[in-house]
Amino acid sequence: MFGSLGMPELIIILVIALIIFGPRKLPELGKSLGRSLNEFKKASNDLQNTLEQEIKIEEQKDAAAKVPEPVLAAEVLPSHDADNAPPRETVSRS
Repeated sequence: MFGSLGMPELIIILVIALIIFGPRKLPELGKSLGRSLNEFKKASNDLQNTLEQEIKIEEQKDAAAKVPEPVLAAEVLPSHDADNAPPRETVSRS
């Protein structure tokens, strides 16, 4: 976060903040800034977790759509019901 700010820049910012807000308000300002950053980080993590869960759900739906449904034997094989069966020829042995 502070990768682009060096130590001299931070000192200058702190001195300017001390001059503007005074020594009494500076600790309160720091606490409120810390709380705000903490809440922002927490909300950011919650959003990231929600997005990851949604992505997993979508991937599972896509994977389920790609898997073919099992074919039942009754759909493939003809039925052998006695009512629907063709007449059988009888072979006589003599």
